[in-house]
Amino acid sequence: MTPAIPPAMDRPHFIGIGGAGMSGIAKILAGRGARVAGSDARESGTAAALRALGAEVHIGHATGHLAADASCVVVSSAIRADNPELAEAARRGIPAVHRSEALAALMTGLRTVAVAGTHGKTTTTSMLAVALTHLGLSPTYAIGGDLDVPGSNAESGTGDLFIAEADESDRSFHRYRPEVAVILNVELDHHANYASMDEIYESFEIFADRVEPGGTLVINADQEGARKLTATLAGRRGLRIVTYGDASDADFRVVRIVPDRLTSDVTVAFDGGELTFRVAVPGRHYAHNAVAALAAGVAAGVPAPALARALGAYTGVRRRLQPKGEANGVLVIDSYAHHPTEMAADLAAIRGGAAGGRVLVVFQPHLFSRTKELADEMGAALARADACLVLDIYPAREDPIPGVTSALIVAAARTRGAEVLAVAEQDAVPGAVAGIARPGDLVLTMGAGDVTELGPKILARLAG
Repeated sequence: MTPAIPPAMDRPHFIGIGGAGMSGIAKILAGRGARVAGSDARESGTAAALRALGAEVHIGHATGHLAADASCVVVSSAIRADNPELAEAARRGIPAVHRSEALAALMTGLRTVAVAGTHGKTTTTSMLAVALTHLGLSPTYAIGGDLDVPGSNAESGTGDLFIAEADESDRSFHRYRPEVAVILNVELDHHANYASMDEIYESFEIFADRVEPGGTLVINADQEGARKLTATLAGRRGLRIVTYGDASDADFRVVRIVPDRLTSDVTVAFDGGELTFRVAVPGRHYAHNAVAALAAGVAAGVPAPALARALGAYTGVRRRLQPKGEANGVLVIDSYAHHPTEMAADLAAIRGGAAGGRVLVVFQPHLFSRTKELADEMGAALARADACLVLDIYPAREDPIPGVTSALIVAAARTRGAEVLAVAEQDAVPGAVAGIARPGDLVLTMGAGDVTELGPKILARLAG
């Protein structure tokens, strides 16, 4: 069964179609038979993948890219009001639809599992989507990252389940009505949209209240913010709460995690029994993501033993501790981590896979607002590495903030005894890494910006 195309979305135009969230929605609509078009700032593998599905993708933003008969324009919070295509749509009276509204419309008629949290969303959503696909359940899914190749962040399935990454950054996850909601953690982030932890708690509480009557909330039993939220939600009428984690009172309790280089064997206790399964990515945080995926799938009615085995089919998401290659005995891995908690977790995870060598980090801070608020914590996380290079801040959608530069992070790392070097020019990074790396070392490119493009260049320089 292929669900219907939502009203007024049969001829959508996506502004920023190459973005992780936008491209997934475009792919699902194309799979349902919509005539999809859009534009993006630059050429990419994602743009090519969308064209292969029949979408018309323009490079650059111009009024002429908007078809005369476009039924709507789809935008994210990153699209500014002065974008020429958005302004042209307004002039013509073509409705603008926020990305989250479009995603919510695609969920209509399907049983939705929505995965939220300050970090871990992409991995957990991917694990569940891959496992359900492996079981032949053909879910529809939309993920904020590619599984293995560009364009693999979404699929229009024929089953009755929709697995979605639910973004809290702009409160857009308030638009969803999931049967099963997952909250992995609750921490302060997205400082341009949230002024305090109270606002964060309120936002996640609204998301939890959106769960369908009789539905289930799967939530972390260990993380402080999640536990506080659980206490607030306890007793809510019509909401079943299932917890997971190391805590002795967790419904899905992690009994043990046995690491084996870049994989782990995880044993979890629930419903009076135990189940052991393999997770093909390293680190305790990824093992916990897998347990969250297991609990969510069981809540949606999938048998636990089959689902646990299927979770072993997950081999990772692009940019989530993704091996990029090895040259002269040096392994290069790419990480999307940009929040201090994520940074520390990824560094802890790969420390076990470094085979006795050093861990060298190339870090690119993401957003001026995040750097302003969390520079000290970022420096503390980087101090876990043996040496690190810190690039200039990747601004994304933000304008500079006076006095906020990468120097704040460098100073914070150095006060903790870290060996850290500020590098303003990315072209200088491959040579700098090659100058200090030696066989057995592991190089981690880290950040949510274009630092990911340095991995192949570092490998080429290492190969000499």
